[in-house]
Amino acid sequence: MLPSTSHPLHAGRTGSSTLVRAARGERSGTRPVWFMRQAGRSLPEYRASRAGTEMLDACLRPELAAEITLQPVRRHGVDAAVFFSDIVVPVLLAGVPVEIVPGRGPVFADPIRTPAAVAALPPVDESALAPIADAVRIVVDELGETPLIGFAGAPYTLASYLIEGGPSKEQLRTRALMHSDPATWSALLTWCADVSGAFLRAQVLAGASVVQLFDSWAGSLSRSDYETSVVPFSRRALDAVAGLDVPRIHFGLGLAEMLDLAPGLGADVVGVDWRLPLDEASRRLGGSIPLQGNIDPALLGAPWTVLEAHVRDVLRRGDAAPSHIVNLGHGVPPETDPTVLTRIVDLVHSL
Repeated sequence: MLPSTSHPLHAGRTGSSTLVRAARGERSGTRPVWFMRQAGRSLPEYRASRAGTEMLDACLRPELAAEITLQPVRRHGVDAAVFFSDIVVPVLLAGVPVEIVPGRGPVFADPIRTPAAVAALPPVDESALAPIADAVRIVVDELGETPLIGFAGAPYTLASYLIEGGPSKEQLRTRALMHSDPATWSALLTWCADVSGAFLRAQVLAGASVVQLFDSWAGSLSRSDYETSVVPFSRRALDAVAGLDVPRIHFGLGLAEMLDLAPGLGADVVGVDWRLPLDEASRRLGGSIPLQGNIDPALLGAPWTVLEAHVRDVLRRGDAAPSHIVNLGHGVPPETDPTVLTRIVDLVHSL
């Protein structure tokens, strides 16, 4: 149960929203729509707000993080806000130095690749998460009946950044450690799961009505590696909010061939990237799990007639699932014209 009667779900503000209802498998008059990375570089107001401020500093200034979180709700009329932060923020708050390098992403000067380095990783202290909780409370107070989605990076993706020292397309060192030192792998993934779980829990306790776990790099894995060496830890991260009555979404990039493993993660909603049609995704899941997705982000730059036909097709295929949350099959590209996103929201709400 949620700890406070003032939480938006307990207080009756967000429980009847289309987003929360869809996440619980219910269909309402219109489908909810939001976009991964909707708060960010595609918005001129974001660029103005963040001018002169480093990314991680923006994430840890509650008023600024709240303002950025709210910007796409005001502009696009989406059915949910998603908390503005970065997946490495809880790692930083645990005391692990990290820098976000423009044009590259999170960079760790001292990668974690040995048993001793893993053993030295500090737990994240609850008090260190205070800026996150403060920002969430500011957002929730302004959102009213619109739910806030809390988010965190999945343990595998976090571990990849820590081991590789930064972004990597193939995660070669990561996969090598997985097989060469299973004990160290398990210890590292457990730490990552607990850090992400604490990050999710802090957001929920402060007022988030839904959470999403992002696994950006899991598509580099074989099915057997994903099932045995990743799924238990993603489950551990989501279990951190299992008793708080909030719907849990899991999104993994490139997981089409492992989609049937999603029920083992403990997620209530499965996000699907653009590669797999939603009706086929629902078939692989036995037609029993709500889906999220999966407009191709590349088509945001196509002529409207092309994009509109694609959105309508996504919605038609989403009919196969018990319920459907409309989203992209990955994040909003930075160069996206924001008026296109608003137009998609208007289209979805009109159907």
